[in-house]
Amino acid sequence: MANLIIYGATGYTGRLASEFAKSDNLQFTVAGKSESKLKALAASLGVEYRIFALGDPKVVDAALQGARVLLNCSGPFLHTAEPLIEACIRNGVHYLDIAAELDSYELSEKKHEEAKKANVMLLPGCGGSVAMLGCLTNYMIEGVANPISIDIALHVAGPMSRGSAISAAENLTSKCLKRLDGKLVDQDSGQTIYFDFNDGRGSVSCFPATLPDVITIWRSTNIPNIRTFVHVAGDAFPTENLNSLAEGPTAKQRESNPYHVAATVTGSDGATTRAVLHTVNGYTFTPLASVEAARRVLMGEVKAGFQTPSRLFGYRFVEAIAGSTFRDL
Repeated sequence: MANLIIYGATGYTGRLASEFAKSDNLQFTVAGKSESKLKALAASLGVEYRIFALGDPKVVDAALQGARVLLNCSGPFLHTAEPLIEACIRNGVHYLDIAAELDSYELSEKKHEEAKKANVMLLPGCGGSVAMLGCLTNYMIEGVANPISIDIALHVAGPMSRGSAISAAENLTSKCLKRLDGKLVDQDSGQTIYFDFNDGRGSVSCFPATLPDVITIWRSTNIPNIRTFVHVAGDAFPTENLNSLAEGPTAKQRESNPYHVAATVTGSDGATTRAVLHTVNGYTFTPLASVEAARRVLMGEVKAGFQTPSRLFGYRFVEAIAGSTFRDL
């Protein structure tokens, strides 16, 4: 058994992560529930595979033997985060995932002390928007003496993968949340604001959305007031039958639809700072960043308990992904 297990390796993002891990010369095992798909993927990459579902803790424990790091790419994370996080804590394995839903983050908060006692790190969102937004935030606050609030928006472009769409649909919440004075409270879902993503279009309307960053930015920075927004370009959020969607965007679609993040940070003196992060499409960024995170954890960049990528690796972590640049406005 290799030190790294990629669970959900036959899904769209999991497969990309596995391919990137192979090109990065990492030693890893692909894992999941579909034997036929796993055998084919393992053969194509020249790696081992493990087949296990998550219903029986003893089966999961046995599957994790010999591993040091688990990268969970299997959504919806509503169903997979809890059994895998608990198994990682029991077996002394560091847990990473690519979740965009709140479940992994809320559970990691809850399990923080238990994980610390077991010397296990919980790093949900090691790739994807949490890394993007967190790194931009940490970049910006270096020049702010006492940041007290942040409004931050993610520009999403290009088609969504089938798995992401199904995960999003299963995790729809009637509540729109923000952090106010350090506490999560309801936010008016109709309160759109404008951000300039520095992409030549000027300011565009962004709608409030409950992103995991209301948890992760708070944990990384202690900024007490956090609002998260999204701007959707094109057909990023599908409305048709989700099961009929393509597995994921093509390489050409990813290349032609970069992502952007824009933010405004306010200090206690009332001064504001604005900046943007330009980066690659989320479906390229996520597998690249998650594999880079796994590589760093395997090399010893570890802190027990619930961590965030920007806090653990620093804001320059995002610059490890080619095409990612910060710009002050």
